[in-house]
Amino acid sequence: MPALEDSANDSTCVPPAGHGHGHGHSPPPSSRRTRRLLTAVLAPFALAAVLGAVLLYPFGQDSTPEARQGFTRDPVDGSVVAARAASCTTGATTGQRTGDGEHCVLLRVELRSGPASGRTIEQRLPREPTTPEFAVGDEVVLSYSGDSPRESTSYRIVDYQRGGWLLLLVGLFGAAVLALGRLRGAASLLALALTCGVLTGFVLPAILAGANPVAVAVVGAGLIMFCALYITHGLSARTSTAVLGTLVSLTLIGLLSTAFAGLTRLTGLDESTSALIGALGHDIDARGLLLAGVVIGALGVLDDVTVTQTSAVWELHHADPGLRWKELYSAALRIGRDHVASSVNTLVLAYTGTALPLLLTYTLSGQSFGEIATTQDVAQEVVRTLVGSLGIIAAVPLTTAIAAAVVLGENGANRHGDTSRSESSPQDGVSGIVGVVRRAAAEGAARAVLGGWEPRRCSRPHR
Repeated sequence: MPALEDSANDSTCVPPAGHGHGHGHSPPPSSRRTRRLLTAVLAPFALAAVLGAVLLYPFGQDSTPEARQGFTRDPVDGSVVAARAASCTTGATTGQRTGDGEHCVLLRVELRSGPASGRTIEQRLPREPTTPEFAVGDEVVLSYSGDSPRESTSYRIVDYQRGGWLLLLVGLFGAAVLALGRLRGAASLLALALTCGVLTGFVLPAILAGANPVAVAVVGAGLIMFCALYITHGLSARTSTAVLGTLVSLTLIGLLSTAFAGLTRLTGLDESTSALIGALGHDIDARGLLLAGVVIGALGVLDDVTVTQTSAVWELHHADPGLRWKELYSAALRIGRDHVASSVNTLVLAYTGTALPLLLTYTLSGQSFGEIATTQDVAQEVVRTLVGSLGIIAAVPLTTAIAAAVVLGENGANRHGDTSRSESSPQDGVSGIVGVVRRAAAEGAARAVLGGWEPRRCSRPHR
């Protein structure tokens, strides 16, 4: 019989790389039970995020006129064509007398936009440490009060024009992401755009309209989490596991931040928040605004931690499908410890960098470290940092436990000895490379021992 002849002539049948039962490129579908369970858990939260956004969004509302006072001046672009030292007078554009002598700079600015585009106006600025040093050729932004467009007093220089250079930086960033990530990078850029859309199109308008900042932050974080993770990593059990781990950890952060903000009597009334309340003309929950910042600020780091831990569990399972839950959990947890150490340090440094001017100010006051740490401004940064760090620490074991349970519950892969990937992932990863090298080494050794023996490739059965 042909089958017996084949077996006699060559008893060693080597399956083609990547197409055998043990290392197939076509992963078995995830267990329907596992997918249904993940869907049943996550669907209510996704629905709640959407409904919350609909209920909290200020449809048909606009900021009150009182809230817009001081912010209604239209921006006008201009270019500095001349600059020279000049004396300061009471009628200077700042409206303040800064002294006699040449302590001001007189700028001639050519307007590039607005109702008087092409006209040159004069601006007199005091020479102070807080005043930018403008020079000929600088592109600037001016505020226009809406009065006489030909009068210099209707304009005021407010800042440099940075739009062009920022666009260049954004382009470089996008090109770098696409060059390295390719399709996955394009998906991440789309997720980033949606994140910015949620923040500017929902979170900020809802808070300004008077909605509870904590509720807005929770709903906004939920929308960002679902959109960003599923767009970037695809619809799969692996991504759903990361979403679930992020959701649980984010809930913990919200509870801890609420508890410790109350225990430490944080009001959230720093200089910027007080200025915002004064500009809005109505009360705003300052402590809620602080808690909202904690939730949104921790979300980005949580996404990174949960996705990394989920991927680690999947790769460990692919490398050794015989691992039980406890062994898989322990191995992935060892990977997570290193990630936690670096992530916590990153979060601390990020918040410290943001509050650096504040820390320098308190250091100059001569107060002790304990006195500085317990002040309102510093204490809220301490709570923000440590609560976020606790959430990151908790995310590692929580996500690892969930991922190990999900990957072992998929389609009985371990029970049937199937070593293929239980969830789709890039086949050119480290595990795939190791498998190819291992098979190549085995075939090379066989040739050396058997003297020119070539493995016969198994033909795939036709269905």
